[in-house]
Amino acid sequence: MSTPPTSDVDLFADDVLLDPHPVHAELRELGPVVHLPKNDVYALTRYDAIRAALGDWESFSSTSIAFNPAANQALTGTSLASDPPVHTQLRATLTENLSPRALRGLKGRIEAKADSLVAELVEQGSFEAVDALARAFPLEVVADLIGFTGRVRENMLRWGQAAMQVIGPMNQRTAENFPIAGELYAWCSEVGADDLAEGSVGRAIFDAEARGAIPAGTAGHIIHQYLGAGVDTTVAAIGNLVALFAAHPDQLDQVRAESALIPAAFNESLRYWPPVNVWGRITTRDVEIEGAVVPQGAQIAVLLGAGNRDPRHYDNPDAFLVGRNPVDHLSFGYGPHGCAGQGLARLEAHAVIEALARRVRRLVVGPEVRVPSNITRSIEELPVLEVVPA
Repeated sequence: MSTPPTSDVDLFADDVLLDPHPVHAELRELGPVVHLPKNDVYALTRYDAIRAALGDWESFSSTSIAFNPAANQALTGTSLASDPPVHTQLRATLTENLSPRALRGLKGRIEAKADSLVAELVEQGSFEAVDALARAFPLEVVADLIGFTGRVRENMLRWGQAAMQVIGPMNQRTAENFPIAGELYAWCSEVGADDLAEGSVGRAIFDAEARGAIPAGTAGHIIHQYLGAGVDTTVAAIGNLVALFAAHPDQLDQVRAESALIPAAFNESLRYWPPVNVWGRITTRDVEIEGAVVPQGAQIAVLLGAGNRDPRHYDNPDAFLVGRNPVDHLSFGYGPHGCAGQGLARLEAHAVIEALARRVRRLVVGPEVRVPSNITRSIEELPVLEVVPA
């Protein structure tokens, strides 16, 4: 047994957040787990080590998913930050309304909405892809699904972004976003069934609380997770899709020629540019990873983006290839905490890909603008200068 190798990398430095891939490659070569004193974390860097940790909730607890104590305290009692058996009960209600069966009825409406929006943007000929598509589409879908109205609808984007930022270490980004995340937390603590539209998933969660399927007072926590975990990540995923198809028109051609590649294209975009690059865990005991011992109580940084580019698992990992279909990518997590909303995210993304492939031959884009973000890696601005219709 040995101690893990050490690196002076700062995972949350601006340049690393903007382009993490070189640092991920450097850390992967050092070992499957690397101690980063600047962040006081042990980073999991390789595919096999990450997947094993995500599947082992007894050794790698979700009670410390954030990289600062205040956020972990605020998240206590949520599905995101609990372990079985509490997690199992909370997640059952969360996923009840996100199962393939429950989502089947939404498929047609989501596809029609995506097609209508893409058709309108193609007609315009130029547009800002992040605001007009990547944000507009999922925000409307989630708002309708949960039953958000009024000021909540207006605040969804800033609340969702802040909820992810505050999971980082206590840096300037985290400090600036705590008051905004606090607005979301306060609203979720006060929201009642009557505040949500009739027939919505939000109402159904309060119904579950009323019949005792989940503990009293937890409906608001579950709604927090829909908004906190499901908005910024989906916005990032759809923005990435537009940028990747613009940069790799041959891959869009493949999808247009073979619509069966739509799910594969989304899987590959998630592997190539994961919306979430890092997530937290804490060890409940001394854990041995390929001969190196991580001590009990260590804060773990799970580098999902590094695992997704591990050449030990994927051939030619730095290439974007829709035919690869990496169904085992790490971007939705794995194990008990695998992304509860992935079915909805797939529905939305598949609908956007289908509409783009059917209506667009080429996207000519200007330079993408990225802004450093603690947890979510997304594009802030992406001007589409010209659309060549299909």
